[in-house]
Amino acid sequence: MNLPKAFEEKMKNLLHEEYEDYIYCFDEPRHYGLRVNTNKISVGGFLKIAPWPLSPIPWIHNGFYYDGEHIQPAKHPYYFAGLYYLQEPSAMTPADRLPAEPGERVLDICAAPGGKATELGAKLKGEGVLIANDISNSRAKGLLKNLELFGIGNMLVLSEEPGKLMEYFPEYFDKILIDAPCSGEGMFRKDKKMVKAWEEHGPEFFSKLQRSIITQAAAMLRPGGSILYSTCTFDPLENEQTIEYLLSKFPEFEICQIRPYEGFAPGIPELTESGNQEISKTVRIFPHKMRGEGHYLALLRKGSPTGFQDGEKKKPGLEKVNTRFEKLPEEFTEFWLDVSWNLEPSRLDIHGERIYYMPKGLPCMRGIRFLRSGLLLGELKKNRFEPSQALAMCLKKEEYGKVLDFPLSDTRVIRYLKGETLEVEDKASEKEKGWYLICVDGYPLGFGKLNRQILKNKYLPGWRFQP
Repeated sequence: MNLPKAFEEKMKNLLHEEYEDYIYCFDEPRHYGLRVNTNKISVGGFLKIAPWPLSPIPWIHNGFYYDGEHIQPAKHPYYFAGLYYLQEPSAMTPADRLPAEPGERVLDICAAPGGKATELGAKLKGEGVLIANDISNSRAKGLLKNLELFGIGNMLVLSEEPGKLMEYFPEYFDKILIDAPCSGEGMFRKDKKMVKAWEEHGPEFFSKLQRSIITQAAAMLRPGGSILYSTCTFDPLENEQTIEYLLSKFPEFEICQIRPYEGFAPGIPELTESGNQEISKTVRIFPHKMRGEGHYLALLRKGSPTGFQDGEKKKPGLEKVNTRFEKLPEEFTEFWLDVSWNLEPSRLDIHGERIYYMPKGLPCMRGIRFLRSGLLLGELKKNRFEPSQALAMCLKKEEYGKVLDFPLSDTRVIRYLKGETLEVEDKASEKEKGWYLICVDGYPLGFGKLNRQILKNKYLPGWRFQP
């Protein structure tokens, strides 16, 4: 592979005697990764039904390698059931090492296409809130699909400049993940087009963006909260020196130890002006040391600013969701008789025909660009309620009263995913008409409407299976 001379010289200075090992890794095949959605299935449960051979990614508890040259997991019904996400192994590390807990407020500030946001959402287990943001509206659409496919309902998907978010979320978040836009040096082996992009916009260009984003994120983190900063590049300007810059602006931050793995290389304090030895707690991932592409990670905790006393600073104001109705629409309550969830009325919100279920404790967010606010439950049509695809993906089989559960071997599974009308034969008796949750091996795929053993397909058109 032809690498830019300036990049080669930099890597020689960075790796010294390990440089040749790094260059040799370009002759090795890339690695393909699959991450189990623990929001829907346990790792052990997935391994029992996995359709192909998998081998563990040793530093990711729910990550596995698969043979990407010969199998296509994105074409399997279990993918459409949201049981896993396909992700480069090293890229799984940031969300894995950010210790998000159920009930917390979590921000993924550069979230598209959703590889890290889906894992953070799974960690929350439906409690708290995940705010996933990406400045690109088109990329944020793919982010929304992946979060909904994963069954993440306690989320907002935004498309805003990080600087604008500061106005709405001062010291609001418990955890923030910054997978920063970068020069992409760590992905040269995986994607040769990254080399040309690097020649057009190198580390100097991206470091300015990174410094802006990380300081804006710092202002949105509550004291005691944590930021995980990551890039997929090797340049110290974008890595160690960005962390050094944050510490110079926010001295209340401290660098935390990242849960170790034998292949991790420490950050290099000598690459910073201050020579701060705490930088060695950050992590570099090199492709010649691990079965993954290049990455950098830093975990930081925010302490109290100098002179700050608890309760002194004004907290973000919370606005109770205004439902704008005194009584739930009859069409909705009739449908909800088949759902076992106990909804909190104060969290329901109606916009036009759409009904949403909002996360708890949100500030007023008028003026922010949303792609989704909360879980879209469905739409009110003329004298009827149509449940959403997002609701189907959030439900578990046992949480809905009318279910059609097809085994993986049933040809109707793929036909349903293609959007076809299905015949549902029941020799014992004709099934009750109405909305049915369609499952494969017990895992929801979407809704259909049954009438006289004919299932009208309601699978979302934009998600349909493409051979």
